[in-house]
Amino acid sequence: MPTPPAPAFTLVATDLDGTLLRPGDAVSPRSLAALALATAAGARHLVVTGRPVPGIRTLLAALGSDGPVVCGQGTQLYDAGTGRLLWSVTLDRELAETALGKIEAEVGAVFAAVDQDGAEGRTLIEPGFLMPHPTLPAVRTRDRAALWASPVIKVLVRHPELSDDALASAARAVVGDLATVTMAGPGTVELAPYGVDKGTGLALAAELLGLDPAGTIAFGDMPNDLPMFRRSGHGVAMANAHPELKAAADEVTSSNEEDGVAEVLERVFGGVRGPLRNCP
Repeated sequence: MPTPPAPAFTLVATDLDGTLLRPGDAVSPRSLAALALATAAGARHLVVTGRPVPGIRTLLAALGSDGPVVCGQGTQLYDAGTGRLLWSVTLDRELAETALGKIEAEVGAVFAAVDQDGAEGRTLIEPGFLMPHPTLPAVRTRDRAALWASPVIKVLVRHPELSDDALASAARAVVGDLATVTMAGPGTVELAPYGVDKGTGLALAAELLGLDPAGTIAFGDMPNDLPMFRRSGHGVAMANAHPELKAAADEVTSSNEEDGVAEVLERVFGGVRGPLRNCP
């Protein structure tokens, strides 16, 4: 019996919000079928998200995930099959406070929130902070000092007037090596431990699976997906993606609402012809 051909890619890495998910945290039947097609061809599906573990358990069940998952912008590696946190790294709380102080000295007062460490960690938000994802649970604190009650994996920062791009740029200029600054979505500028990002998380998960990250086809929509693209063999940006990610992508597909991930997976793993949108 002839040996079946090796899959075009051994790992399919997908962001969630704005990429695999439709509005309302929905995963379409077409996307689920396309992921099953990739799995049947021998590839592994890896969720790589900025959400912390507590914010994705229901989604993982819907996706049928039973292996490693990269969460919290690469700060957490979670095993969906056993429900265990395999690895995590925290952001030093003194460094986080210093970084916030530097940002506020540059752009004025900001509103902050934190994702706590651990598989059961909570998202705490200070007064005035508006959650970018209303479906994600959060606990409001009495003041900023209460954000630091327990170890945290990252800090979310919002400005009452500046755009996300302007806030992220200003934060990078003053934070330096205190933290990794990234923009993960509308209203979501984040500070993570320095040197930790979706790319390091992808590499860690691939090592655990015994796979080469270069054999990854990765899908994303925001600048926080750039490090994941750099570690992958092929980066696919959504039509609704940030211009910075589109510029770095190998390919641009349809939007998340039009099942852009499925469109590419059907072509790559199922031989289905589909439109190829060249990058600008």
